[in-house]
This record gives sequence, C-alpha cells and structure tokens, in this order.
Amino acid sequence: MDDSISILSLIIEADLVVQSVMGVLAVMSIYSWTIILSKKKILIDTKDDIKKFLKHFSTNKTPDELKSQLPYSGAMVGIFTAGYGEFTRSTTSKNQANSERAYRLMNTTANDEIDRLDSGLSVLAMIASSSPYIGLFGTVWGIMHSFIGLASVKQASIAVVAPGIAEALIATAFGLFAAIPATIAYNRLISQVGEIDNQYSAFIEKMFVVFQRQK
Repeated sequence: MDDSISILSLIIEADLVVQSVMGVLAVMSIYSWTIILSKKKILIDTKDDIKKFLKHFSTNKTPDELKSQLPYSGAMVGIFTAGYGEFTRSTTSKNQANSERAYRLMNTTANDEIDRLDSGLSVLAMIASSSPYIGLFGTVWGIMHSFIGLASVKQASIAVVAPGIAEALIATAFGLFAAIPATIAYNRLISQVGEIDNQYSAFIEKMFVVFQRQK
C-alpha cells in the first residue's frame, strides 16, 4: 500500500474534529484497560482471600475457636471480626439479639466490600456504551466534511472521495476498539463480583448459625 494512503497518514491528515474524536477514544481505551487490569488483580486477590479463610473455617467450631485461628487480615477476616465483636459485646449473655445484631453488621461490612469491588465498573460500562456513538459522530462528521469538499472539485472520482471516507471510518474503528474490550470485561468482572457477593452471603449465613448455637 502506498504510504500516502496508509492508515497513519489518514489519521494525521484527518479533519481536526475527527482527530479530536480519535484522541478522546484513545484516551478512553487506555483508561478502560487501566480499570480492567487493576480490577482483575483486585478480584484475584479477593478470591484468594476467600479460599484462604475458608480453609480455617468450620461450622463445628465455636466463634472463640475461629477467632483464635485467624491466620491473616483480609476482607473475610473483617466480616468475621465485625460479627464476632458485636456478638461478644454483651458480657452478660450471648442471646438471639446478639446474633441478629452480628448478622446485620456482617452484612453491612460485606456490602461495603462489594461496593469497593464495584467501584470503577460503572465507568467501564459508560465507556462500553458511549464509545461506538462517539466514533460514529467522528465518522458522520468526516463523511460530511468529505462531501462538502467535493463541491470545489469539478470532476469527482473514487480516488477523490475514498481518502476522506476512509479517514472518517477510522473513527468508527477507534470507537469499536475502545468499546469491545470494555463490554467484554465489564460483563465478566460484574459476574465475578456477583460470585464473590454470593460467597460472602453464604459465609454470613453460616456464621449466623454458629452464633445462634452459642449459649
């Protein structure tokens, strides 16, 4: 392919508005990948935290035994500690009321953790949904600009029209390049957050049973 009509040359020679659209989409793509990679690491660490904690957890143990065997700090330990602290707050008795307060506090702590895991995903969803439209705007503007330029040409041909249309279509390609990974990653990450939420809920229900068994 001739260098004069390469993709790079089309980007460089594109209309200022089209170039601006491409620049915005490039920034959005980089930002989405930053969110994807950082969030992926956080979710991997969270899953490891759950696995490590559950190795030491058993419904046959008392809360005091579980407390004494906590091997490390983490989200699961934070949820357990919140419930255990509320359950043992009253030194006179460990009754149903204590269990229910501990249950509610553990749920609140787990919800805070899920909110932390969810943070940033809304931005990823925004990038996934808006990028194609931004790219389409750049394409429409570029094609419109190209056809306006034809008014000053006495004889139109494919050689005259093609470069302008090609540079306009690059904007759509930029939009798809930003949107497709963001869409796939958002659906995958939100699914993983949901799985973690279910594991937290299951653990809290088990701890509620453990608390209720105590006299």
